[in-house]
Amino acid sequence: MELEKLLEWRRSYRKFDEERELSKDDIDGILNSIKFASCANNRQFLRFISVESKEKVLKIFDKTRWAASLPNGAGRPKEGERPVYFIAILSDKEKKLKFDGVDQGLVISNLTLAAAERGIGSCIIGSVTDDKMRQILSYDERYTCSLVIAFGYPNIKSKIKEINLSEDQSYYLDDDGNYIVPKYKIDDIVRRI
Repeated sequence: MELEKLLEWRRSYRKFDEERELSKDDIDGILNSIKFASCANNRQFLRFISVESKEKVLKIFDKTRWAASLPNGAGRPKEGERPVYFIAILSDKEKKLKFDGVDQGLVISNLTLAAAERGIGSCIIGSVTDDKMRQILSYDERYTCSLVIAFGYPNIKSKIKEINLSEDQSYYLDDDGNYIVPKYKIDDIVRRI
């Protein structure tokens, strides 16, 4: 897929085909993208947990909140729509750099693009708590987990709708239950000099 189409397709997907597992090759390809992510001073302080066990995936799913912009849990996947794979991103409490958030963003971009190239959707979830993730994933006390990424083959569509600055940028579901993601026009948010 050419890059622009890949970037357009890579949206947050919140409903997956729970019957379709990811292959080992797909998981390995997604994980391999980690080594290509730039990071501050090349310190590589982030650590990752590849959650492949169905039991652990469901436990993590139970401890997450989904689609805060949608009313009444409309964005939370139901049985049969839940993700089939998670990656937890861990930060080192002892080796904090001022660019940790940038490092996370860069590696998340790689992970989600590598998945998208394979037709696998993703959703970045920041509504997790470290203590609950630690109970499920048993990682060292020096690390914290403040986000996970859910993966699976999407069974909905997600598309961009260009809007003006005065319009509401909250995502929503259309009449068919697909995601519409409003994005500002480039000329409204970029100053050219």
